[in-house]
Amino acid sequence: MITITFILKDGSQHLVDADQEENLMQVATFNGVRGIEGACGGFCSCATCHVYVESEHPLPMLAAEEITMLEGTAAERRPNSRLACQIKLNPLLDGLVLRVPDTQ
Repeated sequence: MITITFILKDGSQHLVDADQEENLMQVATFNGVRGIEGACGGFCSCATCHVYVESEHPLPMLAAEEITMLEGTAAERRPNSRLACQIKLNPLLDGLVLRVPDTQ
């Protein structure tokens, strides 16, 4: 299992154990993480799974589609902004920490 920490907008933490086969948006929505909507179902077409990556884990490179969607996020885009649907879990991501923006 891989443990992911979501820091919610009120500052509380939501720890989730997940399988390698999932992406971070699925992990969040399946485990009731408040603030992650995933309205498009993980197809990189809505940006409602925007997160700020707070830890230094190796992540996949940003694809052109993700860059485009991040330009339209409701919350401020930051250098550590990512779409959770575009990050598939692997053992190297154990302990990953993500902050949920104030709005999606």
